[in-house]
Amino acid sequence: MKRRNFIKNTAIGGFAATGLVSGLSATASTSKESNSAQFKLKYAPGLGTFKELAGNDPIDQIKFMHDQGFRAIFDNGLMHKDPALQEKIANELARLGMDLGPFVLYADFSVKSFVTQDPEIKEMLKNKMKEGLECAKRTNAKTALVVPGRFADNLEWDYQTANVIDNMRMCCDIVEPAGLTLVLEPLNAWKDHPGLFLTKIPQTHMICQAVNSPSCKLVNDLYHQQITEGNLIPNIDKAWNSIAAFHIGDNPGRKEPGTGEINFVNVFKHIHSKSYDGVLCCEHGRSLPGKEGELAFIEAYRKADNF
Repeated sequence: MKRRNFIKNTAIGGFAATGLVSGLSATASTSKESNSAQFKLKYAPGLGTFKELAGNDPIDQIKFMHDQGFRAIFDNGLMHKDPALQEKIANELARLGMDLGPFVLYADFSVKSFVTQDPEIKEMLKNKMKEGLECAKRTNAKTALVVPGRFADNLEWDYQTANVIDNMRMCCDIVEPAGLTLVLEPLNAWKDHPGLFLTKIPQTHMICQAVNSPSCKLVNDLYHQQITEGNLIPNIDKAWNSIAAFHIGDNPGRKEPGTGEINFVNVFKHIHSKSYDGVLCCEHGRSLPGKEGELAFIEAYRKADNF
């Protein structure tokens, strides 16, 4: 059975099983169109998002995502996969013309790392950058995510900022010749990650400007920034030259678009209007379990992409 027919049949059975029969005719009638239509933006489900519908094999999952109209994927754990599997993933993405979102290169939430001038930590960061380059070479990844770690409570904030800038310059000197871009991610301190140094878009944009390297950019995680500061569209505009990727997740709950308070139709429309051609990683959970949840995931992006 073709994957497009499979998703159509599964959608009918899945919604019937959960009692969602009121919209069944509409779901069935639009299923074929949805499966064949590409999304306007490069929303990138993570590997493992569609295990119920596509199985456990990463290559089958990529094919399934492509069949549903997705033009990119992401995998936070890519760097830790077997090198042979990394290459298989890269080859399949190239065959299908799909992009790869940032993989996590360094994100230790327990360590005061970038905020220090500790020689051992600096050496560790240098080695991490070299490891990241090897992964990027195998996967054709263009972006890798970095979190600068915890803040220091015994050092003036501006000195910490200067240290982060200095360490980012050091890291960029290593990765820039190979064309790899490091994307700094600010994370919210109110719910998920208390104690981290990097929390806001303006703060991260300032660091990118100070580092002054084409390899130093930021990833705008809309979930985290809705919690930390809101003002999503104005912050997108003000930091636009520093943004190299987006993460998606509604708030509260960190589930698919439409489950929380963010108006993703307007946010995505605005990003699209700026001719953005990068990846938007779907870094969130699902509001429903099983196949029904995976189908709801796809439908949520159809609705959010309808502008």
